[in-house]
Amino acid sequence: MKSYIVVGLGRFGSEVAKRLCQLGCEVLAVDTRSELVQAISTEVTHAVVADGRDLGVLRALGAGDFDCGIVAIGDSLADAVLVTMNLKELGIPKVVCKARDDTYRQVLKKLGADQIVIPEQEQAYRLARSLSSQNVLDYIELSEDYGIIDLPAPDSWTGKTLRELNVRAKLGVNILAVKKEHKINVSPMADYAVCKGDIMVILGDTAALKAVQKL
Repeated sequence: MKSYIVVGLGRFGSEVAKRLCQLGCEVLAVDTRSELVQAISTEVTHAVVADGRDLGVLRALGAGDFDCGIVAIGDSLADAVLVTMNLKELGIPKVVCKARDDTYRQVLKKLGADQIVIPEQEQAYRLARSLSSQNVLDYIELSEDYGIIDLPAPDSWTGKTLRELNVRAKLGVNILAVKKEHKINVSPMADYAVCKGDIMVILGDTAALKAVQKL
């Protein structure tokens, strides 16, 4: 079981902490505001009122024993810096930080944060990519060059099996799953015949995904 310490229980931090716990992870949620700690106490493994800016406090909580530390403080760069430095000092293998903008990102990166997210920016980018892509229902960016899209099966695919389509060889993409209504077929077999109304979950590089959208 992976373990996480989440420092900062605003909207972002609380949602991350709860979701990780729902996925079966051990989660310690930390904030200086007792009302936020109380609100999440029944939805995570442990929740404590404590100041993550204090190295001694984090050491007493055993923060260094966690697999990952999440700094979910977006309203104060100074506070985020202190918490990040403390988690790195304690030797946590991976430190993920929330940033408010690119200035925050650059500072936290210099401090050694392993991953930095700007939730509003990334959500806006994802939405823009989805809206601007023909027929795409959802888009997940894995890197600058690769992504995953949800795409209604092209008419030319209807009635054909995945073996016949052979999209990996012909288009350079992989079909990860097929959705239909409220069901999902993960890693469908090669003899699966595509039906009208199927939603294809497709992995590929940017160029290949664009080619699929034009079918």
